[in-house]
Amino acid sequence: MALDTQPRPTACLALADGTLFYGHGFGATGETTAELCFNTAMTGYQEIMTDPSYAGQVVTFTFPHIGNVGVNADDDETADPVAEGMVVKWDPTEPSNWRATENLAHWLASRGRIAIGGVDTRRLTRAIRQQGAPHVALAHDPQGNFDIAALVARARGFPGLVGLDLARDVTCAQSYRWDEMRWAWPEGYTRQAEPRFKVVAIDYGAKRNILRCLASVGCDVTVLPATATTDEVLAHAPDGLFLSNGPGDPAATGAYAVPMIREILDQSDMPLFGICLGHQMLALALGAKTVKMNHGHHGANHPVKDLETGKVEITSMNHGFAVDSQSLPEGVLETHVSLFDGSNCGIRLSDRPVYSVQYHPEASPGPQDSFYLFERFAREMEKRA
Repeated sequence: MALDTQPRPTACLALADGTLFYGHGFGATGETTAELCFNTAMTGYQEIMTDPSYAGQVVTFTFPHIGNVGVNADDDETADPVAEGMVVKWDPTEPSNWRATENLAHWLASRGRIAIGGVDTRRLTRAIRQQGAPHVALAHDPQGNFDIAALVARARGFPGLVGLDLARDVTCAQSYRWDEMRWAWPEGYTRQAEPRFKVVAIDYGAKRNILRCLASVGCDVTVLPATATTDEVLAHAPDGLFLSNGPGDPAATGAYAVPMIREILDQSDMPLFGICLGHQMLALALGAKTVKMNHGHHGANHPVKDLETGKVEITSMNHGFAVDSQSLPEGVLETHVSLFDGSNCGIRLSDRPVYSVQYHPEASPGPQDSFYLFERFAREMEKRA
């Protein structure tokens, strides 16, 4: 009788409908539950895993070469990974890049994040597209011992992201200043020594590179927690207000964020700029609504059309909720739309320097297609100097 030489699976991904995917575990051991999404980016897996907007999610990478350039401290968007776990087709190889200081598997293990390799990610991605973002349980056990019934039950018990305020979990504990600018060859990261504008950035889960972009256009940035009040914002006498990206259901975060934004709009004419969750917070404050998407937009190759110029930008996106363009009130203009599905990707007030976008202009997928948004923010503040 032939012996079974197939290695025993050491990781299992269980979907709430009972579908199972087995593979090779790497990173941390244990179990986690989350919503499952897929990301189509070919690069930037470290930035994706450390993006606070991925809180509560396990990320399936559609590109198979994940881990091949290792990791390094410069590419973190926040101090530690925030995504709950990762799913990949091929196990990570040893890194081959001059910037690498650690391999992906060790980095994940030391930071408590579970990953599974050897998965048919095409099949999994099709399932997500057709059925919507499922709730899952991901387990890694080096001995390959899994209680399948318990894993499926855990996946079914995951509450989901609707109604969930995750910004409180990822926001800063206290305010801080930021002056580091964008990376540039050969100096790397440098400091903003001659800022022209004072900006308050509300941290709903801010990525470091967004703050670097603000500093690079001349901003002295003070970052405040997501729960900051109107008085706390105005106490800094800012020239502009920035609303950051972040995770979770915008309607839940809006319970405390929207009143502050409305008060700022009522009491001040300062320029206001929002990105991602910040875009959704502004839309809610202006009277629009948000909706949960079937599987969201996650990737670095999303075409977005600027309706005012006709220009098409290649953008980076990460959102599972969207602003309902049909709910935009009078005086709020739709400025950008996705060319994938026509969903809203930008708004502005018709008579004030208040605007926001759903995508990530700091992520350089174009690579510089959308940096003009930060420059516009600076110009609007300069007009009022």
